[in-house]
Amino acid sequence: MTAIRAVLFDLDDTLLAHRAAVADGLVAYLGELGHPYDASDAAGEVAAWRALEEHHYHRYLGGEIGYEQQRRDRARDYAARHGVTLADDELDGWFAGYFTRYEAAWKLHDDTLACLTELRRGIPNVKLGIITNGELDRQLRKIDAMGFGERFDVIVASGDVGVTKPDARIFRLACARLGVEPREAAYVGDRLGTDAIGAAGAGLTGVWIDRFATPLTDQERADAAEAGVVRITTLAELRDVLVG
Repeated sequence: MTAIRAVLFDLDDTLLAHRAAVADGLVAYLGELGHPYDASDAAGEVAAWRALEEHHYHRYLGGEIGYEQQRRDRARDYAARHGVTLADDELDGWFAGYFTRYEAAWKLHDDTLACLTELRRGIPNVKLGIITNGELDRQLRKIDAMGFGERFDVIVASGDVGVTKPDARIFRLACARLGVEPREAAYVGDRLGTDAIGAAGAGLTGVWIDRFATPLTDQERADAAEAGVVRITTLAELRDVLVG
């Protein structure tokens, strides 16, 4: 491995505990909404909501719909699951109610700040950054709320640059902004294909943080091996992986 001069991170579910905030925010919101919404099967409701998030957010990333529309579609489909038909002028308000509870549940993963500190200590003059799929202002809101934006030398969001992960251009753009070659950078993310394999395809060291023991297909394992992806289960492992 070439000596690492820069380490870049995904944001949601890599540094920020997005899944936990989604679950806590949704359950709190359902409790306030009451009948016919029912949080007695909290795990099932969270799974259904996350499935809608995955579906509609990736429609947005693919350019099929706009950012606000993916939110409206998520609200509409989830309400319909409970037999509720939301009028067009009710969708934004419904989603805003959920999002307020989601925001209140934001927190960093327990290993985030220690990892960033250890990288600064362990790799002389290392540069740190974030590459995130999403709108820049909305992702900056999370970063500012967590109070750790000053730890990063660059923050790149797909909505600002017009390219989404796993396109190699977004990884190379971030490297260019840091003044390093892709081979001198590592990228850490929770999605094997979008993050780790995507970064490796752009010439970076792709690191997959598998916090949730994600089951893989044989093809995914083969793709990861071919790309030279490094798997970790906690950010506490990252410095030693990168510095040897």
